[in-house]
Amino acid sequence: QVQLVESGGGLVQPGGSLRLSCTASGVILSFNTMGWYRQAPGKQRELVAAITRGGSTNYADSVKGRFTISRDNAVNTVSLQMNSLKPEDTAVYYCNAVKLGLDFWGQGTQVTVSS
Repeated sequence: QVQLVESGGGLVQPGGSLRLSCTASGVILSFNTMGWYRQAPGKQRELVAAITRGGSTNYADSVKGRFTISRDNAVNTVSLQMNSLKPEDTAVYYCNAVKLGLDFWGQGTQVTVSS
């Protein structure tokens, strides 16, 4: 079974930084796309950032310029560097990976931005 394990969430003050990491196991081939979604209370889940196997990236307008997504294909890891965090970034962040037309999800990690 494919398993995505996230780490790096926590509590941070506005303007601070966090780095999320997600490592995939149980896969033979690399994923086509890996990314991060988030869901805040009372809101729909939204795409934060995504990166293809070849390194092409896509960011939500709300995080562009503040967040950076990267991946290491050799170890099936995707990371999200989050800088200049705002209270509205508070959410559960989910790692996502796509392979063979299927979506795989991590368990989620809580990011709370508060003073």
